Amino acid sequence: MSQTAKKSQVVEHDDNERSRELQDSPMMAHLLEALQKGTDIGHYGRLTFAMVARHFLDEDEIVKLLSKQPDHNDQEARALLHQVKAHNYNPPKRERILEWQSQQDFAICPNPEDPNSCNLYRELQFPDDVYEHIEEYYEHNTDSNHK
Repeated sequence: MSQTAKKSQVVEHDDNERSRELQDSPMMAHLLEALQKGTDIGHYGRLTFAMVARHFLDEDEIVKLLSKQPDHNDQEARALLHQVKAHNYNPPKRERILEWQSQQDFAICPNPEDPNSCNLYRELQFPDDVYEHIEEYYEHNTDSNHK
């Protein structure tokens, strides 16, 4: 059974309910729907999707969705996903999503006026290594700034 067809599972974490199902994030559901329709979600929409979806969907499913984009094919979709994995990009924070959105036509965040919308870390439960990577980044920067 594919991730998108599974029944939602909600996990309690730090008094927040975060889902392990990609489509339970309104923003990601918005991107999924646009991708399934073949709507051009723009460079940053594709990048955001790849950065998040890689933690929830299998590679072939992501490539299939991204290759439906205008002027994109299977090879370009795999290259984008490979780049995201090779650099181990973390899912973007809300502020970065809004910044990227301002640089393209497609609205990545469907409700940018709502300060609680498009906060992926509030909506989704990522694998532990994502949080560990973020923690290591901040620890490294804190250590570097105190030297």
